[in-house]
Amino acid sequence: MKKDNISTEEELDCPDAAPYEPCFGKSAGRPRAADKEAREQALVHTAAQLFLEKGYSKVSLEMIAREAHVAVRTIYVKFGGKAGLLSAAITRGRARFFSDMTSLETDTRPMEAILGDYALRFLELVSQPAFVNLHRMVVAEARTTPELAETFYDAGPRKSREQLGKFFARDDIRPKLRTDLSQEFLAVHFVNCLMGDTMSRMLFPPDHQPSQTEIRRQAALGLDLFLRSVVL
Repeated sequence: MKKDNISTEEELDCPDAAPYEPCFGKSAGRPRAADKEAREQALVHTAAQLFLEKGYSKVSLEMIAREAHVAVRTIYVKFGGKAGLLSAAITRGRARFFSDMTSLETDTRPMEAILGDYALRFLELVSQPAFVNLHRMVVAEARTTPELAETFYDAGPRKSREQLGKFFARDDIRPKLRTDLSQEFLAVHFVNCLMGDTMSRMLFPPDHQPSQTEIRRQAALGLDLFLRSVVL
């Protein structure tokens, strides 16, 4: 008999059980926090893989639930649907490169050091094959699936621009920069200096995965171009 009061936590802790049915042989109670987080990560990873393999618009919640061994209701409760899963995947992927970096709003290092650190991490992120494939998917489906483009922008580019904008607005940073340039423009200009024509080249199959030496060189050149154009 199905139990209507089973919690989402129990569903995630019993990935192979049918929806709304507890695991056979499992003791009652909530799963450990570490187990719960691991199952959520597995769900997000599964969804991301399906999006990249089949295309965002061709993946249903039922397909994700079946592959991840969870109930569809779990996805709705935890992430609100496909867009929430995509946002979580982008956010978690981004965190791999920035989570251990001091906040741009409080970092006390010299401006050049902070931006240099950010530049390297940013280029390492966008050089990942998963990011390249994600960008190509967004470009291909943006017109027919606005939800995809909006989710990608909010979880990625918008977050970067907001973080950089707050950095350039800091009381100790703003006086060093040209007064005719807004903090929003500075954020976009900095990213553009780093990227060059990278976004255009992402539309085509990559010749090779950039080496760490190549990424460091691109980060240094981009930072130098930015500083030369905006520092008083």
